[in-house]
Amino acid sequence: MGHLENGTGRTRTRLPRAASGAVAAAVFGALLLTGCGGGSGSTSDTSEAQAVSGGGGRPAPGPGATANGGPRADGGSPAEGGSPADGDEGEEGRQAAPDYRSTFALDVDTASYGYARSTLEKGRLPDPDTVRPEEFVNSFQQGYRRPQGNGFSVSVDGARSGAAGEGWSLLRVGLATKAAAPQGERPPAALTFVVDISGSMAETGRLDLVKSSLAHLTDELRDDDSVALVTFSDEAETLVPMTRLRGNRTKLRDAVESMETTDSTNVAAGVERGYDEAAAGHREGATNRVVLLSDALANSGETDVDAILERIEGARRDFGITLFGVGVGSDYGDAFMEKLTNKGDGNTTYIGDETQARKVFVDQLPAHVALRARDAKAQVVFDRKNVAQFRLLGYENRKVADEDFRNDAVDGGEVGPGHTVTALYAVRMREGARGRVATATVRWLDPETRTAHERSGTVDASDLTGALWSDADERLRVSAVAAYFALRLRGDDLAGAPALDVLARHARELAGSTEDTAVAKLATAVEQADALRGGAPAPAADAGAEGEVD
Repeated sequence: MGHLENGTGRTRTRLPRAASGAVAAAVFGALLLTGCGGGSGSTSDTSEAQAVSGGGGRPAPGPGATANGGPRADGGSPAEGGSPADGDEGEEGRQAAPDYRSTFALDVDTASYGYARSTLEKGRLPDPDTVRPEEFVNSFQQGYRRPQGNGFSVSVDGARSGAAGEGWSLLRVGLATKAAAPQGERPPAALTFVVDISGSMAETGRLDLVKSSLAHLTDELRDDDSVALVTFSDEAETLVPMTRLRGNRTKLRDAVESMETTDSTNVAAGVERGYDEAAAGHREGATNRVVLLSDALANSGETDVDAILERIEGARRDFGITLFGVGVGSDYGDAFMEKLTNKGDGNTTYIGDETQARKVFVDQLPAHVALRARDAKAQVVFDRKNVAQFRLLGYENRKVADEDFRNDAVDGGEVGPGHTVTALYAVRMREGARGRVATATVRWLDPETRTAHERSGTVDASDLTGALWSDADERLRVSAVAAYFALRLRGDDLAGAPALDVLARHARELAGSTEDTAVAKLATAVEQADALRGGAPAPAADAGAEGEVD
């Protein structure tokens, strides 16, 4: 179990910058909300973090550093810390000492795992480019202790992942936000729904699922919430401008029911119109968000994400309006949606069917509205005396330059109440390692005051001696199965990662010991992937619920 320390420093303030009941609540749950939730595990917590300076260019507190080079598939290694091999002369051999820091923006997306499961259930392996390990891991309960106020608790733990003497360990950095307040205590919401009605949305499980979900969502929202509805195909149209729900639910239901598919997919037109409506109907003190419901198969108008976001920069900067993406359909533009929401200060999820969405956003839907943290980033600093190599599993699209950890002008992630973020590292320890292995620090801006805060946690070599598959916390083992599964799906042969059939066995055992239906679903998915790759026949898909949210 890791140890925890408080952040210290000064205060700096920055001005703002810029699916039946299933997707319904998906929208209400994650769009407003952001992320996936926790569960059970071995963690620690800290006292309230003090505010810290917001300048750029300084690393997080910690003991030194290890190279961000990962283990090789053969279990060997490049020079320790990722530097050139001994005796290597020439330009590469004269490089500066390797950096022992790893910095990334927090990510609470879970779409990659949901889309992979849906694809496997249809008898196909997912495209490796759509597989993001962090979204697999963040789809499961963790059980981290919650902080008392806004911001995060930090826990760091791990276990030996390779055979004794090999030196490889799996390190887990766990971050959690405070649970949501009762729904009646949340701020009002001002939501602009941007719905794709292009021809591709005619497939069963797309527009029909969106329509039934929005109809149910109308009953979930409060009278003092406001909703706008925009549709798009080749052009965008406002069906309902920003309207308070009190006395207007029938009007909204009728507008939703009137939606029919037609023409091509001009996502840019829809997003731009949606932000125009959100800005026009902006409510001070409310949660203002644009919710994009689409298969993200953009094929007309502007299709470059950066260009689309440039069009809405004013609304994003002046009103702090964030973007939440709900992906639907068996053929889904994952990369487009993920990039759009990441750069649009938001997050995304994927809804394959009503069962998936109901578990995540209806059955356990609390009053997740207000943000707990803005522009959240994490930095892990490794001790070069004890660590030879490390590799962050996933977060490739969320990496931040180490020197920008405290640069609050650089985007981080927005995280809502009751959510957890987990980062796993493959770490090769040096022989005889003792004492501090790593310090993990999370930095965020208070959602109201934009004051910067930090909190840190540490882990020692003695915390990593237990064997992963026999001694470690169950939730750490679930995370390991999810991460290794993702790596196998995208053909990444990480040293020490079990084969699919072994991962399936671990997942089945964990499903029994945790009595968690989500873990049973994970086991089924691994078995399906193994069968598609020529392994033992996979059982039929379980019809249980999906996903986890506290």
